[in-house]
Amino acid sequence: APRWAVAYKFPAEIAQTRLVDIDIQVGRTGVLTPRAVLEPVRLAGSTVSYATLHNIDFIRERDIRIGDKVRLRKAGDIIPEIISVIPDERKGSEVPFEMPAFCPSCGEKTVRENGEAAVRCINPDCPAQLSRSIIHFVSRGAMNIDNLGESVIEQFVSSGLIESAADLYYLKKEDIASLDRL
Repeated sequence: APRWAVAYKFPAEIAQTRLVDIDIQVGRTGVLTPRAVLEPVRLAGSTVSYATLHNIDFIRERDIRIGDKVRLRKAGDIIPEIISVIPDERKGSEVPFEMPAFCPSCGEKTVRENGEAAVRCINPDCPAQLSRSIIHFVSRGAMNIDNLGESVIEQFVSSGLIESAADLYYLKKEDIASLDRL
């Protein structure tokens, strides 16, 4: 860190758009993460259609509702994030969001432990958790298996070819030949 150097960071570009919906993603550990579905808007050189909403506490703190007009920016010029809603633009038809009582992937009841922000699916056989854990297993930071991305893993899981990461090593050419793009 040279003492003579100075770095100037420009403020992030801010855009306004409408929050069309909130969908739920289930992670490999079972955590349900809300994601904002936005009217596409050009921001910092790319078109943004989604932004993470982290958890239900984040949504409640900012009073984010489906149908709201929102301000967003790219945190670190990369990750889209909602900064705030524009309450003056509300028409009364905006809908408050609640986390689902059942997992959108497997239908099991969801749980939120006291003192935690996360809502979880506790079903160990949840297909979304299985897919996400295998995606993590084949990623660059783990086994680094080339050409085995999300869509391929999801095809394997949905077709019943794999039920764990270990099953990847028992796949045969004839097992996967009939699948799309393989």
